[in-house]
Amino acid sequence: MNLTWKDFLLTTGARWANGVAADFGDPAGELAAAGTTTTIIAPLAHLGLLAVHGSDAPAFLHNQLTSDVKHLPPNAAQHSAWCSAKGRMLASFLTFRTADSFLLQLAADLAPAIAQRLQMFVLRSQVVVADRSADYVLLGLAGAQCRAALAASGLPTPEAALSTLASAAGLVICLAPERYEVVVDLAAAPALWSQLAAHARPVGTPVWQWLDIRAGVPLITRRTSEEFVPQMADFERLGGVSFHKGCYPGQEVVARTQYLGKVKRHLYRVHAATAIDIGQAIFARDAPDRPCGTIANAAPAPTGGYEALAVIQENCALSGALALAAADGPRVELVAGD
Repeated sequence: MNLTWKDFLLTTGARWANGVAADFGDPAGELAAAGTTTTIIAPLAHLGLLAVHGSDAPAFLHNQLTSDVKHLPPNAAQHSAWCSAKGRMLASFLTFRTADSFLLQLAADLAPAIAQRLQMFVLRSQVVVADRSADYVLLGLAGAQCRAALAASGLPTPEAALSTLASAAGLVICLAPERYEVVVDLAAAPALWSQLAAHARPVGTPVWQWLDIRAGVPLITRRTSEEFVPQMADFERLGGVSFHKGCYPGQEVVARTQYLGKVKRHLYRVHAATAIDIGQAIFARDAPDRPCGTIANAAPAPTGGYEALAVIQENCALSGALALAAADGPRVELVAGD
C-alpha cells in the first residue's frame, strides 16, 4: 500500500485496519448497500500488481501459468495461477494487458515474493518481472449505476465479462455485469476517486471481498499458498486452466487430477455466526481426528456473521455437519448460490 494513497483515503473518512480500508465509518451500512442495487466504490488495497514485459513475455508467461496466455486478446482478462512442481497454487492471478506489458493482479501479501521467484525463471529470455503495486491504484465499482459512474468520470465501459478497455483516465476491467475494476496511475488516483465517489458510495475493502466470495472467485494469499491444486479452487470453472496447451510447472499433476477424476475437495461458500479467518481448518463433526477443509477467503456478511470460500472434502461437505477450527467448534453451514 502506497502511503500517499493511504493518507488520501484517510482524509475521505476511511478507517484503516489490517492493511486495508476497513470501512468509511459505517461498516454495517456499507455491507448492507453491497447486498442491494446501490452503487459502491471500494479501494482494493489487498491486491497488488506485477508487470511482465519484454519481447518474450507472452511465451514466458504461457510456459509458466496455467492459462492460455498466448491467445489472450489485447482487450481481455483471464484468471490464471502459477503452480509448484507438485501442482499446488503458489499464487492466483487476474491477467490482462497494457500497451507494453502484461499485468498480473494477485494478493498484495504475495506480490514481492512472487515477483522475485518469477524473475528467477527468466534465464536468457527477454523478460523483466517487476512489482508495480506502488505505482498503480486498484478500485472496485459495483452496482446498478456503474456504467453511469464510469462514463461521468471519463472512463470507458467494457461490455462483456473479463473484457477490458483502456483510456487516458485508466484501464477498466468488466468482471461481471454491474461489477468493474479500475486500474489507475497513483498520481491520478485521488482525483478519479473523488469523481467516482460522487456517483457511488465509498465502502471498505471487506465489502469487495464479500462480493468476490459471493461470485465464487477465490484469491490465493500468503496463508494459502501451496495449499490447493487449481481444480480444488474451481479455477477450471473460471477459465483459469487450459488443458490443451503445453507444459508449465505442475502441469502433469493438474492434468492427471482432471482426467482421472481424483479431485475429492471442492470450493464451497460457507457461513458461520462467528469470525472466520483465512487458513482456518474445517472439521466434520463426525470425524474429529483430522480437518476436512481449509478457509480460502473470508469476509463479514451483510446478513450477519461471516461468509467464506472454503475448500472442503466433498463427502464431508455433503454431510452438513461442519465446524470451524475443531470438531466441536462453531457451526459452519453451506450457502446456496445467489
